[in-house]
Amino acid sequence: MAPRGVGGVWGSAAADFDRVSLGPVVDQSDAQSDRGSNPPLGISTTIPLSDGRAIPAMGLGVWQIPDGRAVEDAVHWALEAGIRHIDTARLYRNERGVGEAIRTSGVPREDIWLTTKLFPLEAPWVERALRASLKRLHLDYVDLYLVHFPPPGALRSSWKRMESVAKHGLAKSIGVSNYTVGHLNKTLQIADVKPAVNQIHLSPYHYSKDLVGSCTALGVAVEAYSPLARGRKMNDPVLVSLASAHGKSPAQILIRWGLQHGFILIPKSARKDRIESNADVYDFALTSEEMLQLDASPQLTDSVSSALSFRRKSASR
Repeated sequence: MAPRGVGGVWGSAAADFDRVSLGPVVDQSDAQSDRGSNPPLGISTTIPLSDGRAIPAMGLGVWQIPDGRAVEDAVHWALEAGIRHIDTARLYRNERGVGEAIRTSGVPREDIWLTTKLFPLEAPWVERALRASLKRLHLDYVDLYLVHFPPPGALRSSWKRMESVAKHGLAKSIGVSNYTVGHLNKTLQIADVKPAVNQIHLSPYHYSKDLVGSCTALGVAVEAYSPLARGRKMNDPVLVSLASAHGKSPAQILIRWGLQHGFILIPKSARKDRIESNADVYDFALTSEEMLQLDASPQLTDSVSSALSFRRKSASR
């Protein structure tokens, strides 16, 4: 039986859905003590998926990092910092370097979670597209294969093809990216296997509470790309104040916010110092009040749709 979409059930519940319930907001202000039922977050923290697997909560995104030495170094530095989750895509044009870095890292392949993505114009040929990605990666499978953004006119058919590549073991988990509630509902109407993940543009300044809440209600894990708001809000007074209070950088505060909400995060960097700093977020915690301060941040005007427009333009170059 296909999983149910949100539909009227979600609509009737929305009025009672408060800010805290949108994600597992974890008050870990006493994270180093034995009090409370939430285990302290750590670099090895994972998020359970609906298919029974668990994805590392902290990852490295490699969008806009050139193929070759640059992306190989970034992946090596991330793995050295303890990160075990790497996120690439056909659109990024750096799968070869990512695969090379994984093979030469000294870290067993089975200990690394690797995500790549289907370019939507290849939606009619999902298996062929994934096999091409695997050839570039020089690997036998990926841990997660995402539909990068909704394929025009092929939303349902592309998902059935995604289920097929998962069935054949080419991707251990499958999911989507940049899907709205409407896209998810249409997919779930025909799905035998629901998307394990929806990767979306997400930070305190791009915080679609309705979308996050819908994903949570449906059992679809939320993964945040651009969790640092592309560096645009590093001087936000609230963020700067919290960073000063905790002796951390604004970027580390943003990452901690996402982790305490229970999101999967893939901050992007090609610099060793920043990759190491992004991974150094487990010796402090934001209080519930501080989380709510960030939850209430004024929203930036650029949206998922503008991000998609930018990525489509990049793909056509």
